[in-house]
Formats: sequence, structure tokens, C-alpha cells
Amino acid sequence: MDDYILNEHNKEEFPPAHTAEHLLNQTMIRMFDCGRSYNAHVERKKSKMSFHLDQKPSRQEEKEIERRMNELIEADLPVTFEYVTRDELPDGIELSRLPDDASETIRLVRIGDYDVCPCIGKHVRSTAQIGRFEMLGTNWDEHEHSFRVRFKII
Repeated sequence: MDDYILNEHNKEEFPPAHTAEHLLNQTMIRMFDCGRSYNAHVERKKSKMSFHLDQKPSRQEEKEIERRMNELIEADLPVTFEYVTRDELPDGIELSRLPDDASETIRLVRIGDYDVCPCIGKHVRSTAQIGRFEMLGTNWDEHEHSFRVRFKII
């Protein structure tokens, strides 16, 4: 394997929850045509992620988020890594969240054909290793049009 020089990473993720974070981001994008989470605290015991949405999701939509997440986990999708330079990035890859001094080489994390994004964190090898996604609750801020999902991985 080639040695790539990437940015230093200052977090020690819990790989199952961190991989679920990728899945939840893409699930929200597909269900609500929103961007990736603008605020995420992903931890071993419980996690929360916030999204800007046009309107508050219904209870049925909240249940559908949880159902889709567990379906993706059970699908045992492979989690793979790919190293590309900035000018080799596939269409749709957003670099705005990378630090200003980000390296020329970018590590892309792919989860099957479901999600791909730049990330240097730790992940499981396949989604079946995540466990079960359990939604603990949600909050809606009407003024900010912000939807927070609280969850844990079991």
C-alpha cells in the first residue's frame, strides 16, 4: 500500500457510531433533499446530529429514518477507502468542511454504493458490524429550521 500524508486527526471515534453517522447523513439527504449534518456529536453511548430541513418531519418519517438505517446496517455494505488528489475528486464530493490546510491527497470513505465522502476517521469494515440503530428522540427548532436526531448504536 502506498503511504499517503494526510491531516492529523484529533478524535478517537467509536467506529460503529462513526460509520452510522455516514449512513444517517446520506439517509437524510435522500429523504429530505438536505445537506449533510451541520452539527454532530457522535459518541459510544449516544449521539446527536442536526440537519437544516424545510419542515419538521412527521412521526412516520422519523420511523422511516430508523427503518432505513437498520435496513442499511443489515445489508452488510462494504466500507472501503480510496485515496485521490483534489483534482481527481468524483462529482458531488464536497470539500468545504476540510480544514484550510488539508492535504492534497484526500481519503474518500465509501459505504457500498450508498455514500461517499472525505473522512480520515475510523470505520467498521462492513455495515453489519455497526449493530442496531436506535433513535432516542428528535427535536425541531422552527426558527432555525433545524432537526436534531438523537440515537445510539446497540
